[in-house]
Amino acid sequence: MARGAPETTIVSTKGQVILPKAVRDRRRWEPGTRLVVEETPDGVLLKSTSPFPRTRPEDVCGCLRYEGPPITIEEMNAGIAEEVKRRHARNRY
Repeated sequence: MARGAPETTIVSTKGQVILPKAVRDRRRWEPGTRLVVEETPDGVLLKSTSPFPRTRPEDVCGCLRYEGPPITIEEMNAGIAEEVKRRHARNRY
């Protein structure tokens, strides 16, 4: 991303900083976006954070339970392909 002249802002008495609209637009930072504030040797770095907490596979494993006999990857792929064809046929008018 090309950088032009540096933009400036002011820290308010409440410690608030308004980020220039051009920066917010480029970063797609909508109102309510959570930012991580990290001090670096060169200054302060702002990074957006995920709206969801980090999870591990074991935290979510089993949330989409399958009841029935085990099936192979090939059978799963065939089932997905069949559903795609069904949905595609339904959307054709």
